[in-house]
Amino acid sequence: MKTVTLNEHLTWAKERALELLGQGDLQQAFMSMISDLGKHPGTKGHPMIRLGTDLYLGKHLDSSIEMRKFIEGF
Repeated sequence: MKTVTLNEHLTWAKERALELLGQGDLQQAFMSMISDLGKHPGTKGHPMIRLGTDLYLGKHLDSSIEMRKFIEGF
């Protein structure tokens, strides 16, 4: 089994989340990104997971533009 680098993992996670965002599903895009971040040792427990969750629950990621900024910001 090939070890996935941090950059490869982030690219994969972003692509998956952005695909869902492109379908207009902000909630699933967010959940996908947060879930995928927890799947790699380099991002598991990353502070942006908590910050992103706080932003999402506070309705600060409730537009496609804001969600895209969040996802691409990693």
